[in-house]
Amino acid sequence: MEEDTMWGNIFRRKEKQSEDIYTLLTKIPIFQDLNKRELQAIERILHQRTYAVNEPIFNEGDAGVGMFIIVNGRVNIVLGKDRKLLATLSNGEFFGEMALLSEVPRTAAAIASHESNILGFFQPDLFGLMETNPKLGNKILFRLAQMIADRLRFSNLENQQLKIKLTPIDDKPKEKKVS
Repeated sequence: MEEDTMWGNIFRRKEKQSEDIYTLLTKIPIFQDLNKRELQAIERILHQRTYAVNEPIFNEGDAGVGMFIIVNGRVNIVLGKDRKLLATLSNGEFFGEMALLSEVPRTAAAIASHESNILGFFQPDLFGLMETNPKLGNKILFRLAQMIADRLRFSNLENQQLKIKLTPIDDKPKEKKVS
């Protein structure tokens, strides 16, 4: 009996998309320590949405509710009313992960610069996961904490280097005014 190509194509596309998301998740740092079964559990709770060109994913000042992963497309991270470009992110990159820990307002906006297929991993889903599968939830939180610690260490080094560069300016003798 021949395979019904119409139905076969539909199921193959869905299966391929699932494989692509699984592969993508293996490359996201907070999911890197997870085994196949754990990644599949994460995949089941992700929210997928397509954003149109120039559509905001979130605005500066919005409450942070979760992180986003770009399956395909491009996203600009912008700041202020003049939308100063801070970064352009694309396939396989993620942003907004701090919102998994805290609902503080977003410090920048994320705008789709191209049509973008994006996955959302939201704080309530993480907390639900922590209740139903504490071991998995703790693995994710531990990796998130490591990422934050690495960024803090890098920021501290950058601040120290800037301070060293600025110190000679501060140490110059000041001229006295003669009256």
